[in-house]
Amino acid sequence: MLYHVYEMNHLALAPLRKIAKLQKEMLETSYNPFVNTLIHKSIIAAYEVFENGTRRYDKPAWNLPYTTINGIKVPVEDRVVWSKPFCNLVHFKRADGHIELIHKPGHVDPRVLMIAPMSGHYATLLRATVEAFLPDHEVFISDWVDARNIATSEGRFDLNDYIDYVIEMLEFIGPDAHVLAVCQPGPPVLAAVSVMAEQDNPNRPASMTIIGSPIDARRSPTMPNRVAEEKPLSWFKRHVVHTVPYPNKGFMRKVYPGFLQLAGFVSLNRGRHLKAGREYFKNLVKGDNDSAEKHREFYDEYLAVMDMTAEFYLQTIQEVFQEHKLAKGEFMHRGELVRPEAISDVALMTVQGENDDISGIGQTQAAHDLCINIPEHMKTDYTQPGVGHYGVFSGRRFREEVAPRIKQFMRSNIDWAREQEIQKKLARKMWKKNGAA
Repeated sequence: MLYHVYEMNHLALAPLRKIAKLQKEMLETSYNPFVNTLIHKSIIAAYEVFENGTRRYDKPAWNLPYTTINGIKVPVEDRVVWSKPFCNLVHFKRADGHIELIHKPGHVDPRVLMIAPMSGHYATLLRATVEAFLPDHEVFISDWVDARNIATSEGRFDLNDYIDYVIEMLEFIGPDAHVLAVCQPGPPVLAAVSVMAEQDNPNRPASMTIIGSPIDARRSPTMPNRVAEEKPLSWFKRHVVHTVPYPNKGFMRKVYPGFLQLAGFVSLNRGRHLKAGREYFKNLVKGDNDSAEKHREFYDEYLAVMDMTAEFYLQTIQEVFQEHKLAKGEFMHRGELVRPEAISDVALMTVQGENDDISGIGQTQAAHDLCINIPEHMKTDYTQPGVGHYGVFSGRRFREEVAPRIKQFMRSNIDWAREQEIQKKLARKMWKKNGAA
């Protein structure tokens, strides 16, 4: 019922949004002699704040048309190279001709599969992560689909399906790639690599990097951890699971709605968001367009949220945050026990932010305690001083301090001759899929 109320409220405000937009455009016209007066600037700013505060934010574009390699701008095209109902695998294809001009013939860069979190925001939240790796890596990323847009005829999607998707994406990219998991994907990625190691899957990665992730949420529990553990699973079923209303494509699908997830995000830093809103209004009134544009860019991404399937959400709450099954060695996948100790030839790096208020210190590092058969020289752990959760995968500290360490870790675990052959096979596979284009 709550989802239906939300949709009705959104539709009810549609005429007011249109009026606000029209009034704003009328007042901004150069024919208005009062356009530069304080009262008119305040009215225009109020209309914009109202419109932005009540509209629905669509999935943002990647907006990564170029990357810079050795000082040269190289065109980039994001294209879907593998697709399933709940996820698309996006490859950021750098222009071949430019790469050949910059590098010697036969040059290859490491392949990295970034597993984006399915926890509210779209994969574009990792835009800065992708951007940092584009100059010297072949970048692929999991682009999860909004559950409200997936028909019920496509079936259910839970944590076990998530693990299967990760395995299938790694199999598509080929052996000895590097997988990087940011936040929520840490446990399913560790489980996927464990399953691949147990089955001696030839497409298992050369390394896995886990960033700010609840591998063991019992360590340094944060507020989200405590909420998940204190309330029974029945509470989550009653209060946060809702049915997608008509006329959405996913009509009648049970989901954890994006708008509820967003409410949770905002509540964690309510004061900061209220202050940002006030500053945005003031900047609009005084004509500080640069500051206003920065605000728009941030909130266009932050307020764009997606629904996740109820079965995936509830299973994650139960098995990762309440029963801690992976950390306890009790996690099952398709009827088989997941054994991280089976991993012996996949390098492991964990990264944590010193001030992370979502995945506390020690939660990510717990992966090392589970992967006891990875040789010590193939393990590394890094804690970035002075940053919170988002600072370990975006921002200046990430670009200058975190990303270089991850890149060095990946490159230290590559058989370059083998990598060249694998990339040739992958290129032929994608060429056949996408055609000569």
